[in-house]
Amino acid sequence: MRVDKWLWQARFFKTRSLSAKVVTGGHLRVNGTKISKASHNVAEGDVLTFPQARQIRVIKVLAMGERRGPASEAQTLYEDLTPKEDPVPRGPGSDGKGRPTKRDRRNLDLMRTTRLED
Repeated sequence: MRVDKWLWQARFFKTRSLSAKVVTGGHLRVNGTKISKASHNVAEGDVLTFPQARQIRVIKVLAMGERRGPASEAQTLYEDLTPKEDPVPRGPGSDGKGRPTKRDRRNLDLMRTTRLED
């Protein structure tokens, strides 16, 4: 089966043309070899490595699909070998709120001036 068609059936990409762009862009590896043609055949037991969103996916092909079915059916076509990454720690003093508001900055300025005056 064509690798772009398999990636589409396994629901890694929303359209077949998106999966073909990843392949023709040289961003896909099959068993460690760079592939640049969307017509490259993929078989059971092959390991695919490709970027998806902000992570690198490592997938082992378990079966060929008959159609693009529901997600539960698509998940039976592969085994995910992607290593689990630890979340990136936040910077010191960051509560996850983002940029301080005007009110927060005023309070910070007040705290700084009271410390200097004491």
